[in-house]
Amino acid sequence: MKVLLSAYSCEPNRGSEPGLGWSVAREMARHHEVWVLTRPDESREAIAAELKRNPVPNLHFVYFTLPFWQDSMRWGQSGAMQLHYYLWQIQAYFVARRLHQAIGFDICHHVTFNRYATPSFLSLLPIPFVWGPVGGGESAPLPFWQDFSLKAKLYETARLLFRWAGELDPFVWLTVRNSAAIFAGTKDTAQQLYRLGAKEVKVMAEACLYLEEIDRLSQTPPPPDQPVRFISMGRVLHWKGFYLGIRAFAQAGLPDAEYWVVGDGPELERLQQLATDLDVASQVKFWGRLSRSETLARLAEAHVLVHPSLHDSGGWVLREAMAAGRPILCLDLGGPGAQVTNETGIKVLANHPEQAVRDLAVAMRRLASEPELRQQMGLAGRQLVRQTYSWEGREQLFSELYEKLVQPKVVKAALDSTNVSAPS
Repeated sequence: MKVLLSAYSCEPNRGSEPGLGWSVAREMARHHEVWVLTRPDESREAIAAELKRNPVPNLHFVYFTLPFWQDSMRWGQSGAMQLHYYLWQIQAYFVARRLHQAIGFDICHHVTFNRYATPSFLSLLPIPFVWGPVGGGESAPLPFWQDFSLKAKLYETARLLFRWAGELDPFVWLTVRNSAAIFAGTKDTAQQLYRLGAKEVKVMAEACLYLEEIDRLSQTPPPPDQPVRFISMGRVLHWKGFYLGIRAFAQAGLPDAEYWVVGDGPELERLQQLATDLDVASQVKFWGRLSRSETLARLAEAHVLVHPSLHDSGGWVLREAMAAGRPILCLDLGGPGAQVTNETGIKVLANHPEQAVRDLAVAMRRLASEPELRQQMGLAGRQLVRQTYSWEGREQLFSELYEKLVQPKVVKAALDSTNVSAPS
């Protein structure tokens, strides 16, 4: 089939949204002819280099950006970038319409950004439209706001206002109505989409791993039993909840254990001060931002991934940790709460910060003292990733969906060519 993908963010060898856009594009091009709409400022050179190393004949990229505003990445994840993204979506419709007239696509699929509260104008094309998986319907529970800085509270408020404004946007409603299939990253986002009039939403985790990655990570040997190391990895942002992990580690009272934080971000200094204030600075190590290979090397030296995120719809690090045979300790919220099972980790309720820290501390003491449990959960995690979270399996699922959605058009074209009326 001729497939049109919309991937505002798309770059190989990256996590988060860029990796999502690239991975879906590469996998769908295994069996279909794929055209990808994306921006040149973030990814053109990286994509060209990757395709030179590993050619994908069926994969074509169409680069464009706003003629009056070309460098969108300079603004980071600010409101200015959200405006750029919205305007780019409008531009994408006209680019796609011209391409469709020349190529004749069978289906269109919007991949990134994966935000339910921003429309995709490609849903106006006269072909089946697949949306998602989209996210953004998750929120940090209000009791946890008490620990946020003023800047963090403003961020959360702006995020809620942006969602509210998006839900009032008639083009978001139109995108929902025109979607032949909708995927949501979490149940929270699915509920928001139902409120917008969606008839059916399938919940699907956003992030996957390639089987070759799963095989490589599954060869990660277990570290020595002592010292037990807990590790958190990712951008050091307030909503990642790393401060809850450090507070729980201090409360757990494990003198021979360590807590590692891999990543950088605006909350780093606060975390360092928190570790000092709680008298665990000698046991908490901040590695800063590392390359992917270095990050995975640190994961191999740890025993448990601690991921206390307050509103995470995806979680690439969860897949990597499970594939490496490491149990997960997380809050029962959003994507991690849905994707981590009782066999692969421990989920604690998030009713209040003190309760969450207390329950996380209890879980840390248990995992530190029961190496057999860690091993059992690690094996279950490897099995879950292989069965459920591979890009190869995702490609098969999307391909089957595409065929199902395109089939009525194929049947109608066949009937028209033979002047036979379709049965009523």
